Amino acid sequence: MTQTTVPVIDLSPYRSGTASGKQAVAQAVGAACEQIGFLTIVGHGVPEELIARTADVSRRFFDLPMEEKLKVRVNAVGVGYVPLQIESLAASLGKQTPGDLKESLNTGLDFSHDRWPAEPAELRAIYINYFETLNQLATMIMRIFALALDLPEHYFDDKIDNPLAFMRVINYPDQPDDPLPGQLRAGEHTDYGTLTILRPENVPGGLQVRNRAGEWLDVATVPGSFVINIGDAMQYWTNDRWISTVHRVMNPPRDKSVGSRRQSIVFFHTPNDDTLISCLESCCSAENPPRYAPVLAGEHLRRKSAQAGTLDKPAM
Repeated sequence: MTQTTVPVIDLSPYRSGTASGKQAVAQAVGAACEQIGFLTIVGHGVPEELIARTADVSRRFFDLPMEEKLKVRVNAVGVGYVPLQIESLAASLGKQTPGDLKESLNTGLDFSHDRWPAEPAELRAIYINYFETLNQLATMIMRIFALALDLPEHYFDDKIDNPLAFMRVINYPDQPDDPLPGQLRAGEHTDYGTLTILRPENVPGGLQVRNRAGEWLDVATVPGSFVINIGDAMQYWTNDRWISTVHRVMNPPRDKSVGSRRQSIVFFHTPNDDTLISCLESCCSAENPPRYAPVLAGEHLRRKSAQAGTLDKPAM
């Protein structure tokens, strides 16, 4: 049966530590990854106060004058501020579209970088706290993934102990002017790593995912939740048993374009740079041979990121 909604899964039974609770959550998560590649999680344990502080300090950064934001313009490794219409995510799928109608502030696991804005002064500390908290959540989800794939619970631990994790806070501003033909807040794309953890806002012009039947589904915003989707790495590891689902962020309806500003806090999780992603033994057989050549996680991430960022050369 084709999935027509994104399931909501409570992680509390897994977090309780009981074997039955862990298996129940793993079974539900595995089904979601097979059927649609997206799920909404509650009971995740991330403090709402931390999420609110991260959202607030980010909004204050995006409200700064452009000349202030450009002082920390994105560098060659993708850290820093990315202005509007610089990135075209659809290009990562070989589609040519106008630049996406979003701006972002990005940071990676190396917190010593020089692209931290001077204002708001507390942004750096809040971002580091959020990043480290979401990295712990990603590790827990990878353990759920392992159980869902009939692997030892800690199977992925040594493959993600120094992950290519990346945090991107995205601002989708109001759209007083008509978008160009084919231009979206974020064009069609898949994510590149193991999983993405998204905290969206419930405003017009939101996330859509494409199910296995090719239908576009709106992703409902559930209070206190994160939206999770798997990326290419998990699809490669599972030999298409799990799907890295194409998704996009739509423009608001024209009659709701003013007052439709949307902010998303996104945590991208990718295995260690030198982790070889090759088909898991449980996901292939003589009748179902591996469909993807083995690839290093870092190599895949850099190739796909370069494809999506071709509309402008980052300022060093």
